[in-house]
Amino acid sequence: MLLPTKLAEVGAISILSWLVTATGSLALAYAFARCGMLSRKTGGMGGYAEYTFGKAGNYITNYTYGLSLLIANVAISITAVGYIQVLFGIKLDSLQVGLATIALLWITTFANFGGARITGRIGAVTVWGVIAPVVLVSTVGWFWFDSSVYAAGWNPHDKGWFEAAGASVAITLWAFLGLESACANTDAVENPERNVPIAVLGGTLGAAVIYIVSTNVIFGIVGNEELVASTAPFGLVFAKMFTPMVGDIVMAAMVLACIGSLLGWQFTIAQVYKSSADTGYFLSIFAKANKAGTPIVGMLVLLAAQTALALLTISPDLSKQFDTLVNLAVVTNLVPYILSMAALMTMQKVSNVPEGKALATNVIALIAAAYSYLALYSSGEQALMLGGVATIFGYTLFGFVNNRLIRLEALNNSVPTQTVSAQHLTAEPVPVNNLNTATLEVQA
Repeated sequence: MLLPTKLAEVGAISILSWLVTATGSLALAYAFARCGMLSRKTGGMGGYAEYTFGKAGNYITNYTYGLSLLIANVAISITAVGYIQVLFGIKLDSLQVGLATIALLWITTFANFGGARITGRIGAVTVWGVIAPVVLVSTVGWFWFDSSVYAAGWNPHDKGWFEAAGASVAITLWAFLGLESACANTDAVENPERNVPIAVLGGTLGAAVIYIVSTNVIFGIVGNEELVASTAPFGLVFAKMFTPMVGDIVMAAMVLACIGSLLGWQFTIAQVYKSSADTGYFLSIFAKANKAGTPIVGMLVLLAAQTALALLTISPDLSKQFDTLVNLAVVTNLVPYILSMAALMTMQKVSNVPEGKALATNVIALIAAAYSYLALYSSGEQALMLGGVATIFGYTLFGFVNNRLIRLEALNNSVPTQTVSAQHLTAEPVPVNNLNTATLEVQA
């Protein structure tokens, strides 16, 4: 929902970044479709990575992916605070923004202590608070489009074509995170060899068109300087198109969408960590749950991490704090992407894919990997450094995790099949990345 503001910092010429990201995302989508069809391991991207990198690859893939989701929730919370400020006409300083962000994270976490049955339903409804405005801007917004406004904000910083194309790759990729989840459950699809790639590529291309159209329509309605300064760009554009009251309604809907998204994801992330901890791939503290099955201890641990992250990234400019978090989420998310692309070569070899077909797929996977490295570079030095440290720290944790894996495997091998508990029957971690990431619209 802050995407137009971030792209306006580059100018309407950021459409070049969209084209680069659309191409890279299509390559990633096709490669993930192939991974989903070839993999015989559960665990989503973790299962893919295990083909080449073993159990450590499975672990670090799920670890970094879970970490990216945790960071993304902080970014979504900050987005909600930005819209709240404009909606209620208040101005918060950097510390107040940080505290308000933390308060939203705490509220949405505590609301899930009784389970996610009700909160999940709320999220399914509130997400339309983002979908509807984006679709409306993309369609009826053209009636307010002014080519002179668009031209004035085309390239405000006189960037070269190549510089402009790479300047916003990380922020545009943020809008596509979750594309790999569309490749889950290929066994339930009729003729998956043909239909899965078509569905995945079609969905990715459709999302690209909507994102490109909506942001560029906004660039032709709102002046560049005004858009850069806004923390509620969709509210601003609807106020320009209709009336300030309509803009307020849109902002209120988007705040509710963010809160609904947080309600669902705060619980979901904790469940993911719990499921992986049950099978030995995460620390045992995340496996603890109450009688209702809610992993309250794990939720509190993750909430503490999110609280620290919100405080550590405090910035005088809310938009800059959002930028920092998005770049960090993208960096940690790209680790499993890159590992999965490398593993696809092994998967094809194991599956005895004909050399000609394997070569074509490997070329696409290399293009996807090259795009991923470009996105890493575009994320900036700070995000690369922090993401690298977080990833390396994950390997330290793996020392403890691996001991649990060894104990669980020994227990599974020593206990007769008929007496193995339900927990031990789960041989692979729940696929972190197979969860429905419909909150892509909220991220945008």
